[in-house]
Amino acid sequence: MPHSPAPETPHDPPLPPGFALPSLTATADLPLHGVTILVVEDSRYACEALRLMSQRAGARLRRADTLAAARAHLRVYRPDVVIIDLGLPDGRGEALIRELAMARQRPLAVLGTSGNPEGRGSALAAGAEGFLDKPLESFVRFCTLLRQFLPGLAPAEVEDAAICPDPLALQDDLSRAAVALSADPDADGRRYLTGFVMGVAHHAHDAALARAASAAVVPQAGGLEQLRGLLDKRLTVTNTAATFAPKPESV
Repeated sequence: MPHSPAPETPHDPPLPPGFALPSLTATADLPLHGVTILVVEDSRYACEALRLMSQRAGARLRRADTLAAARAHLRVYRPDVVIIDLGLPDGRGEALIRELAMARQRPLAVLGTSGNPEGRGSALAAGAEGFLDKPLESFVRFCTLLRQFLPGLAPAEVEDAAICPDPLALQDDLSRAAVALSADPDADGRRYLTGFVMGVAHHAHDAALARAASAAVVPQAGGLEQLRGLLDKRLTVTNTAATFAPKPESV
């Protein structure tokens, strides 16, 4: 009886006609110029931080917010670097890290990222080359880590810079979580959503929201209601700030 063919890995399909891997042409001013990055991240706020750092470094960034979207992307494109959040709506990021680690052709670097320090061990055990701790705020750390895995880059002395993601991206994350939590999610949904809120809160340096999300992980009296109430307060504050913010003058 003939053997069934082995399942294809995310990188197995051939590249489209005319597709070529980009040359890495970094300069001192653009330490990641020519580098392509796929970030698999469900938080718009975290992704906005990565977008700003990539733009400043001269790298090109694409985003997938689920494992399914990332796998679809990887059937067509071959990024130089893949950065994978460990908590995603349709599963754990470690699963995709393992797939890429076993692929015949893989990116130059696969990195895990999480706001939970324990995520470093699980990402590296799954096959990641490195790990980015959240909050994602250090431009120097971002560039230095990626450059370790990208051969042929010109020497560059990277100067640090303040990375300030758009507050509207944070508002979008909080709004999404509030709507999902109001629908009385099941145990798996609750676990994902509380983890999502904890990650966003950690990135936004919101200790009170992180504590409320942590308390709502395990079913207990008032935990979920407290988290919903705090999310509503945060959204009220951000909406009010946006309403009364000074409007730019016409030119």
